[in-house]
Amino acid sequence: MQLKETQKVLDVFKQVVLNQSRAMLSKKGKNVSNDLYRSLDGVVKSMPNSISVEFKMEDYGYYQDRGVKGKTSTYPEIAKYGTLAKFGSGKGKKGGLSAGIKKWVEARRFQFRDKKTGRFMSYQSTAYLITRSIYNKGIKPSLFFTKPFENAFKKLPDELIEKFGLDVEDFLAFTLKEDRLR
Repeated sequence: MQLKETQKVLDVFKQVVLNQSRAMLSKKGKNVSNDLYRSLDGVVKSMPNSISVEFKMEDYGYYQDRGVKGKTSTYPEIAKYGTLAKFGSGKGKKGGLSAGIKKWVEARRFQFRDKKTGRFMSYQSTAYLITRSIYNKGIKPSLFFTKPFENAFKKLPDELIEKFGLDVEDFLAFTLKEDRLR
C-alpha cells in the first residue's frame, strides 16, 4: 500500500518543525556559528508497512534545547522538560566545556572588565569565569526544537487521520478494481 497522502502531511510536519526551530535559534541568539542551524535536518521514510519521521542535528543541539543540570543549582524548566545531561558527572570530555566556551567568547569578541583596573580581561579569563558559572548553575533550556515539535505535533493527528484514510480508500479502490479484472 502506498502512503502518498500520509507522506505529504508528514513532509509538511517535518518542514514546519525545522523552519520554526531555525527561527527560534536565531530569535534566541543561539546562532553564532550557524553550525547548529545548518545541521537541522529531517527525513520522512516510507516503507511497505510503516512510515517514520527522523530529525537530526549537531550533538550539542540537545544540550541547547533541553539544558544541562548544574553542579549546585538548576533551572525549573529542566525539571519540567527533563534532560539527561549534568555537569560534574565525569562522563564528558575533560576540558570540552572550557574549549567550547573560549571559542564562543572569541567568536563574539566578548570580554569582561577587571573590577580593579578597568581593563579588559583576556578571552581565556573571560571563558574561565563563564565556564565556572555554567558548571555551577547549568544551562537554561532554550526549547528551540521541543516547542516547535510539540506545537506541530498537536496539529498533526487530525490531518494524518484524514490523509491516511484517503490512502486506505485509494488502496481499497485499487484492490477492488484488480479483483473485477480477474
